[in-house]
Amino acid sequence: MTIFQYVARRLAFIVPQLLGIVAVSFFLVSLIPGDPAVLMLGPLASQDSIAKLHASLGLNQPLAIRFLHYVWRLLHGDLGTSWQTQRPVLLDLLQRAPATIELVTYSLLVAIAVGIPLGVYTAVRTQGIPSKIATMYGSVAGTIPDFWLGLVFIFIFYNRLHAVPAPTGRLDLAIPPPPTITGFYTIDGLLTGDWTALGSALAHLALPALTLGLINAGPIFAMTRSTVSRMLDSNFAAYAQLSGLPRSLIIMRAFRNAFPSIVTVISVLYGFLIGGAVLIEFVFSWGGAGQYAVQGVLNADIDPVLGFVLFSAIFSLVIYLAVDLIYFALDPRVRR
Repeated sequence: MTIFQYVARRLAFIVPQLLGIVAVSFFLVSLIPGDPAVLMLGPLASQDSIAKLHASLGLNQPLAIRFLHYVWRLLHGDLGTSWQTQRPVLLDLLQRAPATIELVTYSLLVAIAVGIPLGVYTAVRTQGIPSKIATMYGSVAGTIPDFWLGLVFIFIFYNRLHAVPAPTGRLDLAIPPPPTITGFYTIDGLLTGDWTALGSALAHLALPALTLGLINAGPIFAMTRSTVSRMLDSNFAAYAQLSGLPRSLIIMRAFRNAFPSIVTVISVLYGFLIGGAVLIEFVFSWGGAGQYAVQGVLNADIDPVLGFVLFSAIFSLVIYLAVDLIYFALDPRVRR
């Protein structure tokens, strides 16, 4: 099988998956309490005005008809218009998506930097106080609410220690954004030599990335520890040890054989972080797509919520396709 055949086979499943995700999310989001017409016109609006707005927005039609209209608009690249911003949802998402992707990317790097070393260490040294502490952390990490940990970090590092700037977005209020190249303030500041914006972006990014990274390092830690332990207990590791190979080389080979499973967890976690960053964006006033979706839920603005779900689904599917291509390159059995 060539790589083009492999990609074509994977892409054939993307359209049905996206259609299923859109259908489920549309019917679930339609159950959100609140009448957008009342919120748009105000509580003192007359019933006639509300009825006319329902008719203009198509809210008086059956749910199935509204769904078919929404799918038809999607096929033409129209994700609707937010009544809060009075702008097309597609433009809002294109403006806000880089902030979310930047946040989850750095959060994933923190999770990898924490989870993989701890997993390898506890797999090699199963006894001792450091190993027990690391194991306890891996068990507790996923149970802590990320927004709660973010508020604790704000209280400690901003309110008490004054070590980080106020959680008011991606930059200090007096600092303009760097010229847009990628949408990532850190990368754009580096590429354009805007060191003031780069420093401010890194300072504002520290707490939210650390919060999400520490919370989501648990799955990486658990997978690394279990797979490396299994590899160290395998026959090839025992034979390598009897042959007199250095312990460090055996551990390196064990980690290499465990790496595909770790990559799978990392890819799933990367897609999960898009949705997991929603509350963190709200806590830190990040201004990303997640905060945009939360505001849509709070104000019964359906199109931004559906647009965010579609954006998250496409992002996750792209990540999974990239991981499949990595497997295609590394594992000959996939190419059969």
